[in-house]
Amino acid sequence: MAAKGQHVVPSGGRWSVREAGSSRASRTFSTQDEAIEAARKIAKSEGTELYIHGTNGRIRDRRSYGNDPVRSKG
Repeated sequence: MAAKGQHVVPSGGRWSVREAGSSRASRTFSTQDEAIEAARKIAKSEGTELYIHGTNGRIRDRRSYGNDPVRSKG
C-alpha cells in the first residue's frame, strides 16, 4: 500500500495541494503558506503525512499527523 499524504508543490508561480499518487491538484493557492495551512488541515483530519516541497520541487520538510510508533525508553 502506498503511503497516503498531502503534498504542497510549486505550480506555475503558485502553490498546489495534491494527494499522494494524484496527478491533479485538489486546490491551488497564491502563497506557499496558504497551501501549507490547507494541506495541514487535510493531513490532520485524515491522520496522514504532509510533504512540503521547495521551489525546486524537492521535499524540504515533512510533518506527520498519523499514528506514529510509540518510542520506548531503554
